[in-house]
Amino acid sequence: MSLEVLITDFLEYLQIEKGFSPLTIREYQHYLKRFYDWLRENYPDTKPADINLEVIRKYRIYLAYFHDRNDKLLKQTTQSYHIVAIRAFLRYLLVQRDINTLSPDKVDLPKQKTRTVSFLKPDQLERLLSSPQISDEIGLRDKTILETLFSTGLRVSELVKLDRDHVDLERQEFGVRGKGNKVRVVFLSDTATDWIKRYLRYRQDNFKPLFIRYSGSVNTEKSGEKMRLTVRSVHKIVSQYAKKSGLSIKVSPHTLRHSFATDLLIAGADLRSVQEMLGHESIRTTQVYTHVTNRHLKEVHKAFHSRK
Repeated sequence: MSLEVLITDFLEYLQIEKGFSPLTIREYQHYLKRFYDWLRENYPDTKPADINLEVIRKYRIYLAYFHDRNDKLLKQTTQSYHIVAIRAFLRYLLVQRDINTLSPDKVDLPKQKTRTVSFLKPDQLERLLSSPQISDEIGLRDKTILETLFSTGLRVSELVKLDRDHVDLERQEFGVRGKGNKVRVVFLSDTATDWIKRYLRYRQDNFKPLFIRYSGSVNTEKSGEKMRLTVRSVHKIVSQYAKKSGLSIKVSPHTLRHSFATDLLIAGADLRSVQEMLGHESIRTTQVYTHVTNRHLKEVHKAFHSRK
């Protein structure tokens, strides 16, 4: 069986068996197509058993000098994504198809710089959350979006998929299906719950989506699916209010997710609980926030242990 067919089978496996999102599958397809095209040009008729460390080494050199459509070298992070995709494909061949090939464990990932996250300090957060004018339906919706993002730590893609009947306002919780088709429970603060109730009372429609648009033509479809806010729209909303608040840093919906996590950790929450609330599959992903708690500990030490 050719590598091209096996790559197609792998992508179908990610979709059907692993429940990966269409966007993630497109990314894997992009990275593996580049690898396949390179193999076809440099090692014609390559079989899985022909893939070895020397082939991988030469491909990494190729990636290091590859220029994208803007004539720029690939970032190291992007190069890593290519290798991650190859490793996942090799593991599929070995484990799922029992096909002899290079062990993915022998393919090392490039060392990455320590990732940092941007988050809002309490005063910055308060300025952002207070910025919408709630005298009309748009301002009320935007205020509710900001409060919900900070209260839940939702990814923006998860937020825009919410329907009215998804959210249990009495129990102040609801379930979401996140990355990798992973389901988790999300909790609402009293404040966010109150704003959602207030926003829904103001609504005069019966559309299913929790957050809808107010620009463009009104679609009279009963479900209101075409009235649902998009990911791009929510990004614009958050950015708009960040500028209005006079914040000097770039703010996105993910900044509020980071702020949610750091707020929990600084208040004393354990890393495992935060991992569950964020929907991270691995604790290592959540550990990116430990630099925040370390900084907090330094401030505590300075405040309470300085000799005067």
